[in-house]
Amino acid sequence: MSTTRHALTLEQIADEIVRCDRCPRLVEHCREIARIRRAAYRGEAYWGKPVPGFGDPGAWLLIVGLAPGAHGANRTGRMFTGDKSGEWLYGELHSQGLASRPDSLRANDGLTLNGVYITAAARCAPPDNKPHPDELERCRGFLAQEMESLDRVKVVLALGKIGFEAVLRARRDLGRPAIEPKAEFWHGSVRLMPEGVFLVSSYHPSQQNTSTGKLTPTMWSATFTTALKLRNRL
Repeated sequence: MSTTRHALTLEQIADEIVRCDRCPRLVEHCREIARIRRAAYRGEAYWGKPVPGFGDPGAWLLIVGLAPGAHGANRTGRMFTGDKSGEWLYGELHSQGLASRPDSLRANDGLTLNGVYITAAARCAPPDNKPHPDELERCRGFLAQEMESLDRVKVVLALGKIGFEAVLRARRDLGRPAIEPKAEFWHGSVRLMPEGVFLVSSYHPSQQNTSTGKLTPTMWSATFTTALKLRNRL
């Protein structure tokens, strides 16, 4: 999907995302999960649609994840809400003074973000948490539109290799200068992009990474401490 010549508002982008049906496999999967539901949430109505970004329109920090969780954001309708990854993310944002509460349970729970906007490379929950390359390609235009609209961002935090690559490709779609030498993903990397925005990368706070110790609380906290220091350098 190509980006528009003039930046859309975040509300317009969100409307486009929710209406999107470009990936039949993902549309069907989201609807099927919403129909079957997990036993613990059997009494809840699932969102079951593409999930838009969420946060402060004047954000200095843009966080880019992988995709909605099947029983997290696909259930609640808000990124990183209602699952273990969200507990790590919102807990740390709250401890850093960037979120109004340490947990995020549902889209109408009153949580607000201060200077932070959260989005993802894919907007539909994929089977096995693995979107296909063509699905990521079709979805990337939404990220480019958000990056264009969020014109106060000073730091982009990419969670996982897929989020990292989505940011680089969205920059290319926007016609922004290439990063030289070529940027590569590793946890804790920091790059100043030509447009004067820092790109920071971290392992994704997925349960697979956090339960095995690949991503520890100390590593996770240090990522946000770094982002805050970078904001003050610009």
